[in-house]
Amino acid sequence: EVQLVESGGGLVQAGGSLRLSCKASGFTFADYVIGWFRQAPGKEREGVSVIRNFDGDTYYADSVKGRFTISSDNTKNTVYLQMNSLKPEDTAVYTCAAELQSGPYGASTYASGDGMDYWGKGTLVTVSS
Repeated sequence: EVQLVESGGGLVQAGGSLRLSCKASGFTFADYVIGWFRQAPGKEREGVSVIRNFDGDTYYADSVKGRFTISSDNTKNTVYLQMNSLKPEDTAVYTCAAELQSGPYGASTYASGDGMDYWGKGTLVTVSS
């Protein structure tokens, strides 16, 4: 059974940090692209960051560049999203998703999330001002 389980969300003050984790099981982790997506109330889903597990290529949305860092531990089948200098506009449900790497496409190709094969249930991040 494929599972993606997020953890690490919570309430933090503006300027603070959180680290989200996405634990994967049920598929060959190294063959997949893992992405973090977020959705705030009344807003469309946004691709926050993506990592290609086989070579570490990454993508960041402009809104988080320089503040967020994505990383992957293939020995633990886990992808992390370190979020620093958090802002109230970062408040959203953060969800990780996985898609089989099927061609020579950079991490940015997967930023829309439209082709993702598997999705977690999400974790809420609330940043207070």
